[in-house]
Amino acid sequence: MSTASVVVSASRLATIKAYIALTKPRIVELLLVTTVPAMMLAADGLPSLWLIAVVLVGGSLAAGGSSAINCYLDRDIDPLMGRTSRRPIVTRAIAPRNALIFGLTLAVISVALMAAFTNPLATWLTVGAIVYYDLIYTAWLKRTTKHNTFWGGVCGAMPVLIGWASVTGSLAPLAWLLFGVVFFWQMPHFYALAIRFRDDYARAGIPMLPVVATPIHVARDAVIYAWLTVLCSLAAWPWGFSTIYGVPAIVCGGMFLLEAHGLYGRTRRGETANPMRLFHWSTAYLTIVFVAAAVDVFI
Repeated sequence: MSTASVVVSASRLATIKAYIALTKPRIVELLLVTTVPAMMLAADGLPSLWLIAVVLVGGSLAAGGSSAINCYLDRDIDPLMGRTSRRPIVTRAIAPRNALIFGLTLAVISVALMAAFTNPLATWLTVGAIVYYDLIYTAWLKRTTKHNTFWGGVCGAMPVLIGWASVTGSLAPLAWLLFGVVFFWQMPHFYALAIRFRDDYARAGIPMLPVVATPIHVARDAVIYAWLTVLCSLAAWPWGFSTIYGVPAIVCGGMFLLEAHGLYGRTRRGETANPMRLFHWSTAYLTIVFVAAAVDVFI
């Protein structure tokens, strides 16, 4: 292979990686963790593998497309924040116009898949999640209100409802309780991240709660929402779950609350807080609880 061919291949690989980065794969991981257990609970067992594949592909494309559009809309503030300064549009690995076209294409394909192979409710929930995340949250609420994380939590919890609706064509009380778990979980999770990158958000003019409120206020809210998360998870227990779900929900919920209260206590005492402890544990908590819910279906 010639040197020129190697250079071209490396350039193509870099471009592919840049487009993948636009989709924010970590957000897609959250979709996988919450969607499949919701589908299994809705089916009271294992749904059609074809349906699981369609929903996961459609959901991944919807999340990836929304994230790419988000990168396009945030191209003015991303260079101002260290956490986002290496995104493909900022580094000019991908032109803004191409990123927008890519995001819109993924979004259209995702909706087409859901419309063709699921049902109207799951399809419209997918459309709503995309529109809400990009037009309502990213373009408006994120830049105008300190409650942006709260309102943004709606689209973050939508995969639960989409997964459930794809199986049944409706939404049961358990679906809404699981939605509540993911919705409330996002506040302590993202508040911890926003505390860590407070200066970034302040520099970009984004009114995240840690930017506009005192540290004790933010830590207190993290505790409140952590309790609401755990209470929703425990409220779901009587809806057909056994101790296979209940014990991890209690134990991991207790650890989640300890981390949230620990952040609050350290902040109140004026000690150096490490918010990333809460951030990382919250990720483990959500994964364990939803995996336990899925396993419980088979026992």
